[in-house]
Amino acid sequence: MSKFPVFGATAWLTACLFPAPVTAQSRQDTDPLDRDIVAVGAGLAVVPDYEGSDHYRPVVAPAAIESVKGHSFVVAGNQASLNLLRDRPGPVWQVQVGPFAQINFNRSAMGAIHDPRVRALGALGLAVEMGGYVGVQKTGVVTSPYDKLAMALSYRHDVSGVHEAGVWQPSLTYFTPLSLHAAVAFTASADIAEDRYARTYYSISPAGSIRSGLPVYDAKGGLKSWTIGLIGVRTVRGNLLHGVQLVALGTYGGMTGSIGDSPIVAQAGSRGQRLGALGLAYSFQSAVVRP
Repeated sequence: MSKFPVFGATAWLTACLFPAPVTAQSRQDTDPLDRDIVAVGAGLAVVPDYEGSDHYRPVVAPAAIESVKGHSFVVAGNQASLNLLRDRPGPVWQVQVGPFAQINFNRSAMGAIHDPRVRALGALGLAVEMGGYVGVQKTGVVTSPYDKLAMALSYRHDVSGVHEAGVWQPSLTYFTPLSLHAAVAFTASADIAEDRYARTYYSISPAGSIRSGLPVYDAKGGLKSWTIGLIGVRTVRGNLLHGVQLVALGTYGGMTGSIGDSPIVAQAGSRGQRLGALGLAYSFQSAVVRP
């Protein structure tokens, strides 16, 4: 698979909590935004063997996020991002922009792929993808002064010579705290791949057809996939800003267009893609209030 969406979504959910204004329930004298916050965690996810596979396997990946002076740095599984603009408290629209990097593991480890036909096509290299994102978010939208709506558009491009292409990803996330001890979020996103990406991962050459038994296929770029997900967080000890949290996530998505029609997906795999994950996170705030 190319990414670990559970950790990206979880990290975003944690990031949403950091600049949240103090609720009446918290009974604190200072805004959480006035303190630097760190969260670390790990989770066990059940993911497809590759993007478009119908066989699933467990993976473990770490996640960490640090909010320093209102700037969030996130490492989530195989992804990393930095918000260059300082978050502001209160019910205001905010712009977010920064760099984004990802390691793409799709079809890079043949031992992790169950289907012998896809294994016969051979392993691809580990792709390093770099780019950036821009987005907007609003606090205080529907349910309370503390829920959040975020919209973003990212672009990442291979810099390692594996597929030499880029992927656009629009995303939408809605987050609402239920209390100081529980929160939920809904996410939706889509991946739009360029032609070289599609050809690298989903085309089948005549030689590859002979080896695998799958028909020759020339994949084209376009809308590659869509995903919707639901995330839940519940504290085990402490609260959402300082303590231990249990995080659960489930997603469902589909491979579409020319990529979804590839025999690698339509015959050897499945257009429908699912993911489930469960993890633990620990978050804490600095003792010193920032000036």
